[in-house]
Amino acid sequence: MDSHSKEIRSYNMSQIRSKNTKPEELVRNALFAAGFRYRKNDKRLPGHPDIVLKKYRTVIFVNGCFWHKHEKCRYFVWPKSNTKYWKNKINGNIKRDKQNYLFLRKQGWNVIIIWECKLRKNKQEHTLLSLIEKIISNEYSSNDKQSNITK
Repeated sequence: MDSHSKEIRSYNMSQIRSKNTKPEELVRNALFAAGFRYRKNDKRLPGHPDIVLKKYRTVIFVNGCFWHKHEKCRYFVWPKSNTKYWKNKINGNIKRDKQNYLFLRKQGWNVIIIWECKLRKNKQEHTLLSLIEKIISNEYSSNDKQSNITK
C-alpha cells in the first residue's frame, strides 16, 4: 500500500523531470570539461537522445533505472499499487527504447546507454571515464554500435 495520499503521490510524480535531470547534467558537465561539444534532446532523432555528439556520430541516453527497468538493479522495484498501469507504462518504455536504438543504429549512430545507478558517487568517476573512452574509440572503430555503461 502507498504511504502517501493520492494528492501527495500525484504531486510527487508531477515533479519528476524527463529532461535536464541531475544524472544528465553530470554526464554533460563531464563531456564539456573533456572538450566535447554536443546537442541536447535533439527532436529530429527518434527517442530525442539526451546527448548528441554529431562529430562522433554518437547518441547518449541517460536512463533512469525505474523508468526504463534496469534489469537486476537494486533501484528497480515494481510498484505494489496500480501494478497493471505501471507494468504497461514501463514495458511500453522498454519497447519504444528498443525500437529507437535499433533505428538509430541502422542510421549509423553509435548508441550509448548510461544507467542512473552508474552515476552514483562510488561509480561515477569510472562511468564517466569509460564513457569518454568509448566515444573516442568509436571515432576510430564503429564495430560496436550499441554500448551499455554497466561495469
